[in-house]
Amino acid sequence: MRPLRADIRLDRLRENYQTLKRLHGGKMLAVLKADAYGHGAVRCAHALADLADGFAVAFLEEAVELRKQGITQPIVLLEGVFDAAEYAAVDEYGLWPVVADQWQLETLLKHEWKTPVKVWLKMDSGMHRAGFFPHNYASAYTALAQSGKVSDIVKISHFACADEEERGMTEMQLEAFDMGCAGLAGEESLANSAAMLAYPQARRDWGRAGLALYGIDPFLENDPRIKPVMRLVSRVFAERVLQPHEPIGYGASFYTKRSTRVGLAACGYADGYPRRAATGTPVAVNGRRSRILGRVSMDMLTVELADTHEGVGSEVELWGDTVSINEVAAAAGTIAYELLCNVKRAKFVYIQ
Repeated sequence: MRPLRADIRLDRLRENYQTLKRLHGGKMLAVLKADAYGHGAVRCAHALADLADGFAVAFLEEAVELRKQGITQPIVLLEGVFDAAEYAAVDEYGLWPVVADQWQLETLLKHEWKTPVKVWLKMDSGMHRAGFFPHNYASAYTALAQSGKVSDIVKISHFACADEEERGMTEMQLEAFDMGCAGLAGEESLANSAAMLAYPQARRDWGRAGLALYGIDPFLENDPRIKPVMRLVSRVFAERVLQPHEPIGYGASFYTKRSTRVGLAACGYADGYPRRAATGTPVAVNGRRSRILGRVSMDMLTVELADTHEGVGSEVELWGDTVSINEVAAAAGTIAYELLCNVKRAKFVYIQ
């Protein structure tokens, strides 16, 4: 059996949720969109079912799958609906839709609801991706509040630069949000992972734990308060010694400078490891930090081995406890989110 494996530490997932909830205060959504950032949404939801105040997903199909797998906690649809007909399923499954556009608002008000719906009304406080502008927000809120079809309205917005503290953008968005919501009753939700860690003033009624829930520091450091949930590991299945000035891999992009022991690890870009990861991208061989050499292939990559005690059968950690996924992402010119969501063909092992 091919030795590529993704170990998912559900115990750490639970610990991270509890840590972030204590930090945020109030209630907190566990964000499970994109298959729980590649970790497995159903397994993660069940692991958090007795802890989480609610879950958040991107769209209807993700929510329905959780309901069909026995998840009864509140589920927020972060993108709302894409078609008016989807409100029937929102009603049937008891979901909480985000409303971020005029057509979503109008079609929600036209729908004949069996049960009044809890709406998360989104404000565009400065990111300019989705939501009502602050000067239009109160009118959208009033239309919902007076409709007789809505049980509650949660006021929500999203930060563009919460992981870039020096920008000052988050403070501007906070001010815009508070001005746009002035005088409007109800709960509020602002803090994503980065804001939860760095902006106490953004910690309102509902937090939304995404990347940090899975133990990844949005500030590209290694925050000791959270622990990585995924550990992607493989093994060396072939080894050899190369003489000085020998090329390695496609394009002969790397040449040895000395006699070098190398090993082949079963992981490549078809598995979600980034092809752009250059020579020097860190790995850990039997717990010792090492590096990849040459280009990443579709199904394998080459790692540098120590002179002794490393060879065929040695464990290679691609990211996890010894090598931060943020290090790998930086070496490949991408972000941890993309790496997590791209993991394929690995055997997932869930550890309680």
